[in-house]
Amino acid sequence: MAGKIWFVGAGPGDPDLITVKGRGLIEQAGAILFAGSLVDQTATRYAPPGCAIRDSKDMTLEAMVAWLIEQAHRHATVIRLQTGDPGLYGALIEMTRPLTTAGIEWSVVPGVSSAMASMAAAGESLTLPEVTQTVILTRVAGRTPMPEGEDLESLAQHYCTLCIYLSITLLHEVQAALRAAGWREDAPILVVQKASWPGQEKIVRGTLADIKRKCQEAKIGSQAMIVASPTLGAADWESLVRSKLYDPGFAHRFRKASA
Repeated sequence: MAGKIWFVGAGPGDPDLITVKGRGLIEQAGAILFAGSLVDQTATRYAPPGCAIRDSKDMTLEAMVAWLIEQAHRHATVIRLQTGDPGLYGALIEMTRPLTTAGIEWSVVPGVSSAMASMAAAGESLTLPEVTQTVILTRVAGRTPMPEGEDLESLAQHYCTLCIYLSITLLHEVQAALRAAGWREDAPILVVQKASWPGQEKIVRGTLADIKRKCQEAKIGSQAMIVASPTLGAADWESLVRSKLYDPGFAHRFRKASA
């Protein structure tokens, strides 16, 4: 009987940010296929002796699937270890469809995404009452096109929090899209490279007008999250609208309202 393949989110970079469940599966794995171009190899440090560990950075999708199936016929627990969360820009369905066809059982263990890690590193919030309650996870078109209606200019017109993945080399296009959507030149922009990676994280704060220059000065050209949000810098605002949930005058089933 074939073993089970687990798609495990390794988190944004810090090996300690993998989930407890993910770590537990690694500790009992017979084989691990990790995304070496994005996942630090230290994320496999919990693997038991004798575990077959393979870097996938030079493999095609077909080669990865074939390797996983081969290992599933040898081991009870096989892991595909991916950066962040497996369901976000992770080719998850492309890999699981042939596994299902081959009769191989699989499951997903979610992980912390770099969007959350970037905002945490900067001490920022994705949402704020009466500022924005919406977060969009997106990218700009490169060699991979965007579906109709999902261009950044259209999305940016919502003026909410935009977490822009895989686009640091196209930062000029991000700037152009935000400008076309009506964002001001002094709109705050955050760029975090290698969020949570021990000793490698870089945080750059700027505005729509100067963020590209600041990233060039910081030599940031890969593995970076771009965040454009009206919430950025809120820790220094003179006043904030309070969250209704924690306001004394707001009643809910666990607490009565007080004057």
